Amino acid sequence: MNVDKKSPIGIFDSGIGGLTVAHAIRAVLPQESLIYFGDTAHLPYGDKSEAAVQAYSIKIADVLLNKGCKVIVIACNSASSAAYELLKEYTGKRAKVINVIDPMVNYLSNHYEGKKVGLIGTKRTVTSNVYGKKVKALKKNIALESLATPLLVPMIEEGFFNNKISYEIIEKYLQHKDLQNISALVLGCTHYPLVKDQINKFFNNKVDILDSSEVTADYLKKYLSDTGLLNDEHVEDDHFLVSDYTESFEASTKIFFKERVKLERHILWD
Repeated sequence: MNVDKKSPIGIFDSGIGGLTVAHAIRAVLPQESLIYFGDTAHLPYGDKSEAAVQAYSIKIADVLLNKGCKVIVIACNSASSAAYELLKEYTGKRAKVINVIDPMVNYLSNHYEGKKVGLIGTKRTVTSNVYGKKVKALKKNIALESLATPLLVPMIEEGFFNNKISYEIIEKYLQHKDLQNISALVLGCTHYPLVKDQINKFFNNKVDILDSSEVTADYLKKYLSDTGLLNDEHVEDDHFLVSDYTESFEASTKIFFKERVKLERHILWD
């Protein structure tokens, strides 16, 4: 399949949390057309086996490849960990595959050599130690301390953020001894940008809060520019697909994308 600079960018996640990545991409690449796929029929990926996540990811990649996407962004830490290498091999030269982990690791390599850095994420992301292994391989003497914060995702999805309840939960997590004296904190889940202001408040703006959606968007922009695939004219409307539709999902899109979007149902398996 031939792609050119006018081809769309594909983005997928286990649900709609990855819309924070789509929003960041829209902010830095306003001329690009986006196709977002939220696998709402199978969320969350965090408690699925690696084989299951890989199977879902391949099916979604097929959808995005058939729509002519020039890049596929895995806007999910669990899928990035479980399926990135497989998807790279599967798509071959048909599309570039970018995850949300490697751009952040690259950013840490360039800015935090010899520093202590914290990371918060889901249990799946933290127990996989995917960030830890990649940071260690840099040999930049970066001390990465990871903490699972499993209550944050359901809290955010239920609308409990930027209020007293959410701050108390965030405060309880961030008081953990492993996160003391850090120079930066990686938000290792695409939901977490929604509580970034409260996290900043906890640290009195003295710790760099690293948003993987913004880092990934900047990484994508550089890739498109370097390869001559940067679009200079918005030619097609964005499309938002989900594998299972409910009105509550559609209502929640405004939380993550900052505006209401129209979801289209696309069944992965007949």
